[in-house]
Amino acid sequence: MKKILLSSAIVLSALLLSACKQSDQDSVKVAINTGPDQQLWDTVKQVAKDKYHLDVKVIAFNDYVQPNEALLNKDVDANAFQSVPYLEMQEKERGYPFEILGKTFIFPIAAYSKKIKNISQLPDGATITLSNEATTLGRSLLLLQAQGLLKVKPEAGLLPTVLDITSNPKHLNILQVDTPQLARTLDDPKVYLSVINNNFASLAGLSASRDGLFMEGKASPYLNVLVARKDNINDKKLQELKEAFQSQEVLDKANEIYKGDVIKAW
Repeated sequence: MKKILLSSAIVLSALLLSACKQSDQDSVKVAINTGPDQQLWDTVKQVAKDKYHLDVKVIAFNDYVQPNEALLNKDVDANAFQSVPYLEMQEKERGYPFEILGKTFIFPIAAYSKKIKNISQLPDGATITLSNEATTLGRSLLLLQAQGLLKVKPEAGLLPTVLDITSNPKHLNILQVDTPQLARTLDDPKVYLSVINNNFASLAGLSASRDGLFMEGKASPYLNVLVARKDNINDKKLQELKEAFQSQEVLDKANEIYKGDVIKAW
């Protein structure tokens, strides 16, 4: 009897270990940003499950630092929140061993205001708020340049800073704040305009195409990407994750959620 019980216990343990191993093989963890992307990833999860029997677990962060750190520390298998210029800057500064898994969308950045309806109404000396995060700041300055509000050094490329401003004809007072706080600055009596990226604008109920004074176009180089590590980039489950994301179902859901504020990049 003891031998039978022991044999049964061994068999049960083996089955449990096998089940756990199989579960790990069929699941993938992805870090994203909080906001409307969370709804989009519900569709990604469903497509991955239906088409590839892949269990996608999503972890949302409210900043641009933790998703990459989580990927580096192997707390997640991939992340999906950053643009190519931001990724390149982070790899250069922090030595991240990352690779692009696949392209996702361009989320146009836009300028918003609760005080003016047209850029022509922006007064001289007006205070505007921009992100203090390097890539988003550079992107914002280039958007302002496209509107003729200022000029930056061409050699600054996609990452100009306020130190690269060569012309500011309206003498705009530029304040840099944490990206998640940008929408709140619109209620400040002194702030006439804020350039806010799509994710945090959406959290504040703002739409680039509906509420923005001006926004990026389809030629924007700031396309977002799925990112993995060099040591797992070829994993079958990550390739399936990419296929699930780059599906018609996800594209349809993105157009539904963002209402014209998203551009397919793959």
